[in-house]
Amino acid sequence: MKNSPLYIKCLSEESEVELHYKVHTSIDIIEEKLNTGNKITATDSRELFLGLLHFTDEHKIFGYATNTKVKFVVVLQTPSTTVRDNDVRMIFRKLHTAYCNAICNPFYIPGDPIESKSFDATVKDIMGI
Repeated sequence: MKNSPLYIKCLSEESEVELHYKVHTSIDIIEEKLNTGNKITATDSRELFLGLLHFTDEHKIFGYATNTKVKFVVVLQTPSTTVRDNDVRMIFRKLHTAYCNAICNPFYIPGDPIESKSFDATVKDIMGI
């Protein structure tokens, strides 16, 4: 259960299974990047944003890993407007902050799916829904 998703949100339920597969594939890429990251210098080790992990005709998949090895994956539709790395970094910073707030709840059990209303509101805000 090490890489089990704690939260998944899609715009359409039809694409959820396909995106679930792509997210799991991206987690494997994140694991590879983290394992080869032992060669990184001290200044680079603070970089949490892993950049573009996977690119298809339909989607761009970006990754982010915290210092505690919590992984975030964001899947963006390719036909949408061009997204700069700084925009994606801001998305991950918002998600990381919302995640920290959600797990700091004394009633949250680590490893359980995230069911925080504030976390869900942040994700919906990022998605524009």
